Amino acid sequence: MTKALKFLVLTDHSGHSEHNSIYPLIRELVKHPQIHSVDIASRGVFENDKFFKNKKLDGLHVVAVDTDFQYQESGVQFSQALKKVDYKSYDAVWLRLPRPVEDDFLLWLEDEVDGVIFNRPRGILETSNKSFLLEIQKVCPPIKKVHTVEEVLSFALQMDIVLKPLKEYGGRGLIKISDGMVDDGKEIHNAKAYLVQLEPALRRDGYLAMKFLKNVSKGDKRILVVNGELLAASLRLPAEGSWLCNVAQGGTSVATEVTNEEREIIEFISPILTEKGIVMFGADTLTDDDGKRVLSEVNTLSIGGFPHAEAQTGKPIISITIQKIIDYVRTRIDE
Repeated sequence: MTKALKFLVLTDHSGHSEHNSIYPLIRELVKHPQIHSVDIASRGVFENDKFFKNKKLDGLHVVAVDTDFQYQESGVQFSQALKKVDYKSYDAVWLRLPRPVEDDFLLWLEDEVDGVIFNRPRGILETSNKSFLLEIQKVCPPIKKVHTVEEVLSFALQMDIVLKPLKEYGGRGLIKISDGMVDDGKEIHNAKAYLVQLEPALRRDGYLAMKFLKNVSKGDKRILVVNGELLAASLRLPAEGSWLCNVAQGGTSVATEVTNEEREIIEFISPILTEKGIVMFGADTLTDDDGKRVLSEVNTLSIGGFPHAEAQTGKPIISITIQKIIDYVRTRIDE
């Protein structure tokens, strides 16, 4: 008889809203016949400071998830009926931790786990850094990692570019450089003067410079992939007069289909990500100047949009996602 699985979910409810994917996902998980139990721990609960801030295994406090577990603005669902648990006692640890999260904490989570952890922290650290796109640049627009103001301006002389901080997400910190000017989504600035402010960060970490695609108004498509299977896609359109497609930056999201080019992109990158321990990811695509879809970003830290995708497609995206996760965990346990 197959052993029922004990799951631990690590999150931070401080930034949650009623639209956060984790709630419908874990309610579906706890209903699955192959699941023994699901516990969840929040970084936003004081009792967990010892675990999340000081990396102490004896400081982990969880609440048990049942089929009624849901978002509450007060966050009380994460602090009532707390119980102290052994981090090493779980068959699977599911990371749903948004940034900011320290690299050494993620590595500690992986080193201390006795079960399966996903997405794998070392894989997250490698693939959530935008420089990862350099490894798969054949499916991306022209890109280059830049470390100085001079390198940025030189690349911008060849084409209009978007400059991306390597570890930000949700459109934060993006700027467009065209004709010697910077557009930060709010105001226009002299490029050289603006970039001087970024020079310390440029020299320390670098930025990813990517060709600005004139067809950005056609939208940024988010494609959800779980355990190698393409599940759904949403098209995020920029607000009128803006080039930023992120919903967090004023964009809107509508249902869409996946193109043949996008299927080929997923077929190319999915085995690479799987090898790095990435079971869930979001791939973002844009329309290039020739009208073909190209990869602009890969998201592997805390992927959302599952309930939205289910509502848009009418397909049981959430239950499919949970089955794919369980299949992945089973495979890893049997290895």
